[in-house]
Amino acid sequence: MEPIRVAFDNAWPEAERVNILEDSLSPDRARHPNLTDELTDRIVALARYARMIGSDAVLFTCSSFGRAIERAASLIDIPVLKPNEAMFEAAIRQGGRTAMLYTFPPSRDGMEAEFREEAARVDPSAEIVSFFVESAIEAVRAGDEATHNRLVAEAAAKLEGFDAITLAHFSMARAIHAVREVTAIPVLTSPDAAVAKLRPLLT
Repeated sequence: MEPIRVAFDNAWPEAERVNILEDSLSPDRARHPNLTDELTDRIVALARYARMIGSDAVLFTCSSFGRAIERAASLIDIPVLKPNEAMFEAAIRQGGRTAMLYTFPPSRDGMEAEFREEAARVDPSAEIVSFFVESAIEAVRAGDEATHNRLVAEAAAKLEGFDAITLAHFSMARAIHAVREVTAIPVLTSPDAAVAKLRPLLT
């Protein structure tokens, strides 16, 4: 929750935020190679709950539930955003080739599919290449933010020939400053892009 709090504080501090945390979803998703109907139902239930308490929009912050979030969006009468749709749109507008750094393997296929769907709408020639940052998610889960940021920055420093670098997960946004120190390629994060999209959408 910290990365999205920081993004709102920086870009839209007056927005009223409510965090709905269901912290068994991510480990349960990691145990399933495919997104199950049961997991989809749980995502839909969270969106319905958010609507029930009077929310004007719902922003999901885990990147491995794309299809389930799309299902929720089709059933709820307020905007429901996937974590990365705004970031991908911004990256595609940045140029033709995007590098995606990711730390949670179950999210890769779904996110690449989301990128291609967004590219079909914005620029069909856009490409994405994904790079796994090994051991980074274990570090951040252990509270070792410095190691996480170092590993992500080391991976970014090796990238060449891309128009944008995207940090795939909300948890990776904490590495933004470390990454920008090692590359001249524009770097985008999900939380910042999501807030930038939500604000004009709701105001």
